[in-house]
Amino acid sequence: MANTVVKIDGLVKRYKDLIALDHLALEIREGEVFGLLGPNGSGKTTTINCLLSLLAYDNGSIEIFGKPMTPTSYDIKREIGIIMQNVAVFDELTVYDNIDYFCGLYITDKAQRKQYVDEAIKFVGLEDFTKFYPKKLSGGLLRRLNIACGIAHKPKLIILDEPTVAVDPQSRNKILEGIEELNRQGATIIYTSHYMEEVEQICTRIAIMDKGHKVAEGTKEELKKMIKNTETISVEVRGLTDEIREQVASLPHVYLAEYTDGILKVCCSGGKHNLIRVLGVLQEHELHIGRVYSELPTLNDVFLEITGKALRDKED
Repeated sequence: MANTVVKIDGLVKRYKDLIALDHLALEIREGEVFGLLGPNGSGKTTTINCLLSLLAYDNGSIEIFGKPMTPTSYDIKREIGIIMQNVAVFDELTVYDNIDYFCGLYITDKAQRKQYVDEAIKFVGLEDFTKFYPKKLSGGLLRRLNIACGIAHKPKLIILDEPTVAVDPQSRNKILEGIEELNRQGATIIYTSHYMEEVEQICTRIAIMDKGHKVAEGTKEELKKMIKNTETISVEVRGLTDEIREQVASLPHVYLAEYTDGILKVCCSGGKHNLIRVLGVLQEHELHIGRVYSELPTLNDVFLEITGKALRDKED
């Protein structure tokens, strides 16, 4: 079994009468891309700030690489890379000098630092922009620079907080491919995003937070098994009567059957061959059937059912 990189146990953080984190427990293993999801006010940002010892907490413990994390744990902090949602670079420095500066906070040997900076520039695809100042970069290129500054020193643990917000599709793909490559090279990743398709694409395990609690955790497949809706069937059909709709609703594993504007929507919980059974009822009554869709639940469906909230709100 892989070593534990991050262990959070019984973490409590209060702001006067508000409990931002309520006995939170998380364990992140070496080599994971760990997704941390939650709606506005769930406590994700508070968790990250406590994890980095940027914020004092009231109770509980945090260990990174098997050691207690404190504000003076500089040996641990050298092994962490942080890419936050707000771009943090110096406008007065060029692309190259920005990366060189941040890398220099950890790597003092000049030859090694130059090698690391060159590798970071190549990694994020900024070879043609090394002499540019940040204000001359597009939003996507600026995000890539932000990532290069955070990973140039080759950290073992990388925390990415909304790294693809407001970037073009090409840059988003480049960033996601880069994250997967960092993981293949051995880095453990903590990833927060409001884009469920990204989380489904790159995360090996996911925790969902709400009101300071961890409300669900597992792989995307495990999370999808936690909710009631396991399949949604949509059928274009003419002349469906209430009697036929009720017959569909009485089928095994069907818990909802609605007919609106010529579309029969059937929600199922568990079971196999649900689509065949639904079509069998319709064909039995010789109804004209148009397009048919069968959709498995998405991570967004899981999130909505577990939290009752849309994910793409502003961060807490």
